[in-house]
Amino acid sequence: MSIEHYENFPVASWLCPPKLRPAVVAIYHFARTADDLADEGEASPARRSADLQAYRQDLQHIVEGQAPSPRWAAAVFDPLARCLNQYRLPPALLNDLLDAFEQDLFKGDYTDRPELLDYCRRSANPVGRLLLHLYGVQDELALRRSDAICSSLQLINFWQDFSRDGPRGRVYAPHSDLTRHALSTAELLACRDSPAARALIADLCAWAEQLMQEGAPLVHQLPGRAGWELRLVVQGGLRIVEKIRAMDYASLLQRPALTALDAPLLLWRALRMRQPNKSKEIL
Repeated sequence: MSIEHYENFPVASWLCPPKLRPAVVAIYHFARTADDLADEGEASPARRSADLQAYRQDLQHIVEGQAPSPRWAAAVFDPLARCLNQYRLPPALLNDLLDAFEQDLFKGDYTDRPELLDYCRRSANPVGRLLLHLYGVQDELALRRSDAICSSLQLINFWQDFSRDGPRGRVYAPHSDLTRHALSTAELLACRDSPAARALIADLCAWAEQLMQEGAPLVHQLPGRAGWELRLVVQGGLRIVEKIRAMDYASLLQRPALTALDAPLLLWRALRMRQPNKSKEIL
């Protein structure tokens, strides 16, 4: 559905209105490049932190109407500056994304669900709010629903990526949930499958699914193509949860993923989404 993908939002699909596509792509490249600085290659955490600080400085330069450094100007900051000027994007949301990427350099676990949701508030929710801004949707209900969808997508990505994050030294399952299931951080870092681990993942998936259900009515608030794009995003997230469930929550051993074979089902489910006041069956 997308020509490119940053883990928290699909962009530039055939559903994106052509007039908004340059702005969406500019936001995408900003997030993608920052994510790569934080997470790709063999650089030390100190080097990554320095790069992100330089990146943040370039963001501040274009916010103030100054020229960015040559390093990322053509690929990131020149297009983003045009987007900022044309749509008056809130710079705080872009800075929130950088805060989350920097946090990933030095923090690999979370105490409880509120702390993890605070990470999602900066790592995922800004993306939804930026896209709503482009569409001129700013009412509080829409923003809350967008936050619920984006946080859910981030959480689903975590539960999908247990087998990848463990070797990287990251455990996104909160300690409070681990304690409730009598599990240790070390067991998740080692990707050690067990009945208790699967019960934990089942609980975490139910949490993410509930958040998605809370945000799903947003698809009916957005105009035209945006609403249809969001339907597919919602259904894609829910499909990953469904795949985790089908493998009996063994995502410590194997990473489920969407394939081209899922597309007809996602389209069918997107078509069947109903207005809350017309049916109790939203999804």
